[in-house]
Amino acid sequence: MAPTAIALYIVFVALGFGWRSWLQYRRTGSTGFRGISGRPGSLEWLAGVGFVIAIVTGIAAPVLQLVGVLSPVPVLNTPWLQATGTVLAVAGIAATLYSQRDMGESWRIGVDAGETTALVRHGVFARVRNPIFTAMLAFAAGITLMTPNPLALAAFGVLLATVELQVRVVEEPYLARIHGDSYRQYRRAVGRFLPGVG
Repeated sequence: MAPTAIALYIVFVALGFGWRSWLQYRRTGSTGFRGISGRPGSLEWLAGVGFVIAIVTGIAAPVLQLVGVLSPVPVLNTPWLQATGTVLAVAGIAATLYSQRDMGESWRIGVDAGETTALVRHGVFARVRNPIFTAMLAFAAGITLMTPNPLALAAFGVLLATVELQVRVVEEPYLARIHGDSYRQYRRAVGRFLPGVG
């Protein structure tokens, strides 16, 4: 399963970051990359660095398993879990692209505190406030199930912690400051990562 996991990871990065950034640039003149925010050591900074670590370790895990450096955890190395992981990873890619499409010109990677974008509340954002992160987590869980070695499990843990930090410490305070009551009403009505939850 490691070669399939690597191929899916390449597709995810190429479409979710590369193609989407190119499309954003064509539409707006900006790639959408805002980089890592906050002073080094701050929670904002840790969230940005955590994403980089999660992405690098996420691709390293199946590569290291493929070349025999890492072995899967035996209890998780079953055909049905690997098949479930493949479905989750493919669904995660599709859901990421769909959510990015619904976000339109407001799509960004990172936050520029001086920038104001539209508050997106239509499409999938009418049901979940952070569908791109939900989709990314589904993708990462799928890759982890496909190649369930210790590094893959750690990479998923780092991504999960990073997403929580990014949403709670960086994005939600920024959106509340920029959009005020409109965002607070949206937050009360729509779940954070799943419909009706959080």
